[in-house]
Amino acid sequence: MPSDSGPSLPDVEAQGHDTSDSTTLRRLRETLGPLVLQVACAPYGEDVLAGQQVIHDPDEPVPDQPGGLLLLVGGAPGRDESLRAIREAGDARYSAVVVKARGADLARAISVAETAGVALLVAPDDMPWRHFDSLVTAAAGVVGPAGAAYPSIGIGDLFPLANAIAYQVGGAITIEDPRGHVLAYSNLPHQEIDDIRRQGILGRQTPDRPTNIDEYRRVWRAEGPVRFVTPTADHVNRLAIAVRAGPQLLGLLWALDGTPPLGEGAEAALEEAAKITALHLLRARSRRDPDRWNRAEALMSLLDGAVSGNTAAARLGMAVDTPVSVLAIAQAAPEDMPGLGGARIVDLVNLYCEAWHPQALCTAARGLVYALLPTRTDAGAAQRVVQFAESVAATVERSTGLTLHVGIGTPARGLDDVPAGRRTADRVLRAMERDTGTIKVATVADVRSRVLLLELTEHGAASDELTPGPVQALIEHDRSHATTYAPSLLAYLDAFGEAVPAAGRLAVHENTLRYRIRRVQELFDLDLDDPDTRLVTWLQLRLHQITA
Repeated sequence: MPSDSGPSLPDVEAQGHDTSDSTTLRRLRETLGPLVLQVACAPYGEDVLAGQQVIHDPDEPVPDQPGGLLLLVGGAPGRDESLRAIREAGDARYSAVVVKARGADLARAISVAETAGVALLVAPDDMPWRHFDSLVTAAAGVVGPAGAAYPSIGIGDLFPLANAIAYQVGGAITIEDPRGHVLAYSNLPHQEIDDIRRQGILGRQTPDRPTNIDEYRRVWRAEGPVRFVTPTADHVNRLAIAVRAGPQLLGLLWALDGTPPLGEGAEAALEEAAKITALHLLRARSRRDPDRWNRAEALMSLLDGAVSGNTAAARLGMAVDTPVSVLAIAQAAPEDMPGLGGARIVDLVNLYCEAWHPQALCTAARGLVYALLPTRTDAGAAQRVVQFAESVAATVERSTGLTLHVGIGTPARGLDDVPAGRRTADRVLRAMERDTGTIKVATVADVRSRVLLLELTEHGAASDELTPGPVQALIEHDRSHATTYAPSLLAYLDAFGEAVPAAGRLAVHENTLRYRIRRVQELFDLDLDDPDTRLVTWLQLRLHQITA
C-alpha cells in the first residue's frame, strides 16, 4: 500500500460516489475473466471505479484522464519509458494501467504502480489491443453479478446475460453474431473451456476450422438446439441454437458440454435463453438507430391527434392508407415498479415491434406504452395481433418479472383513424383494470360492455341542471353512515331481482338482503317496479362502481 504521503485515490472514488451501479476494477475482472484480464496489483483495492480507456504510447506524455484506464500499447512493462508512464498515470489520478507481460518479470512495474497508487492490470499477450479495448468497452456497462437472473440484467448487457445463461444451462456460453464474431462470453469459475473457445475469446472470432461452415448451417436451419459430438482433446462437445426475431437471424448461442457436463434440462434452458437473447441483441443493434426517437415523437403526435395522417405518414415512413392496429400497454401492478414508461419496458416492447414489422414502433406517454402495428386486412389479421400482444406480455414477464395488460384498439383503416384506435385501446385497458381474472390481453369485443359503460361515463353524463336524484342520495348515505345500500341494490339488480343468488354474492342471508331492498325503497323513494327506474338505477350504480 502507498504511504500516507503518497498519491490519493482517483477523484471518482475519493469523492465518495456510490459504486453499486458503476463499473469497478473488480467487476471488469469478474466479467472478463482471468483469460482476458488479471490484476497484478491494486493499491487501493479493486472497488475503485474504472473510467474511460486511453490508448497510450509509452514514448508520449500521459494525457489527463482522472479515473481512466491507461492501455500501455507498444512497450514492455520493464522498460524505463513504461515505468515512467506508470508514474505519470498515478500523478494524473488514473485508476489503472494495463500492460502485456510478454514473458517479462513484472516485479519492477508492480513496485512502481504500488508507489504511484495506481492498479496494474495484465492483458493477454496474444490478444490484439483493439480487441481488448472493445471487450472492456462492452463490459463497462455491466452492473449485474455473475449468474444473475434474467430480469435483473440490463437490456443489451451481453456479458451478464452470458453468465446468466451459463448458470441456467450448466455450461460455458458464447454469444455470437451470425458471422461467428464473439459478442460476449460467460466466465463462471466452475465451468471449464477448451482451446477452441479460448482462441475464440482472445480473437473475438470463432477460429477457422474445416467444419465451421457445415456446423453453422446446421444451427441456422434447425428449429431448436443442435448437438455436436467432437471427442478431441482441444474441442469438447457443444450444444448450439440460433437466436431469431421472427424469421430474422440475429446470432447464435454455443454451450460447452465438457466439465461439468450438461444436464438433462440443458436443451430446454438453451431454447428459453435464445428467446431472451433475441431481445438483448435487438437492443444492442437499436442503439445505433438515430431515427427511432424522431419516429416515436411522430407517433405520439399522431396518437394525440395533433397531426394529420398525411403529416405523420411522411415522418413515419409509411403510406397514409396503411391498415394499422394500436395497442395500449400498462403494468398490471404499478405499485411494484412505478413508471412503466421507463426505458427498459419501452425497449422490450419496441424490440418486439421491430421483429413484427420494419415499420412497427412504440412510444411512451403518461405511464403507458403505445404500439403501432401495420396489419393486413385478411380474416386472420385480428387474431395475429392478439397473438403478438400475448407474446409481448409473456416475453416481458419472463424477461423482467413484470406483468402487463395489453388493450387492443379498433383496427384503423389508415393513419387518420389512429387517434380513434388509441382511444378505444385506452378504454379496453381501463376496462381490464377491474378484471379479477387472469386476462392479460383484450380486444374491444372481449370487454365491449365495460367499454360502452366507460364511454357513457365520458360522454353520456346527466345534465348539470338536474338536481341530485335518489341514487346520488343513496351513495351519499352509504358514505356518511357506513351502510352498504348501494352494493346491495346493485347486486340485487344484477341478479334480475332474485334475492337468493344476490345474497350469495354478498355473503349475507337472503332475508337480510330483502330487508335492505325494502329500506332502500322507503328511504330514497325508488319505485323498483318501474322498468325505466330499474334501468337508470342500475346504470348509475354501475357507472359509480367502475369510476369510484
